[in-house]
This record gives sequence, structure tokens and C-alpha cells, in this order.
Amino acid sequence: MYGQDKTLVCADCSQEFAFTASEQQFYADRQFSEPRRCPSCRAAKKAQRGDSGGGGGYSDRGNSGGGYSSGPREMFSATCSSCGREAQVPFRPSGAKPVYCSDCFTNQRSSSNRSY
Repeated sequence: MYGQDKTLVCADCSQEFAFTASEQQFYADRQFSEPRRCPSCRAAKKAQRGDSGGGGGYSDRGNSGGGYSSGPREMFSATCSSCGREAQVPFRPSGAKPVYCSDCFTNQRSSSNRSY
């Protein structure tokens, strides 16, 4: 379906870069839009955001790290649904489910694993 490479122009540095046939197929399979930045500008933008990878919509096929990096993980503030203390969690709370601080999470997990 995607038999030819395309030449695109980077929105940041205005340099031309190749959008290969295999990359086109990869993007199409995941319903991503064409990249607007060249690979080096994408990497710089990703580093600027502190993005740790894993689902950002870009392909890092040269990195075999499995989508994880050793960079710091983004944490979000939330109020514990059990004790009311402020908690730091590794996801953006939506309000649809309870959020627990680490102590209450441990207590919730251990009480739900008990057999009666």
C-alpha cells in the first residue's frame, strides 16, 4: 500500500526528512497523522517535555528499551479517598475511581486479598 518514501519538511527546523514507506504503514496502522517534525526535532521536543516514552505516538524503533526509560516518572497530586491526605500518584486521576495514598493503598490491597 505504501510503496514509496515521502520527503517531508520539518515544522521546527525546516529541514527535509524521509518518511519511509514502512513508517507510513506503521503510522497508518495506528491511525497517527504524518509527523510534522524530523526525528531529531521530535527527540528534542520529547526530551524537553520529559516524556519517558511508551505510547507517545512516535516510533523509537532504534531504542530497544521496551518503551521505558530511566528518566523520572511524572507524578500527579491527588487527595486520598480513604484518609484525606495528599498523595502522589503515577497517573492523572479522573475522579471516576478512588485514589489512595501509599499507606491506604497497601491496606486496601492486603484487606482485599484475605480469604474468609
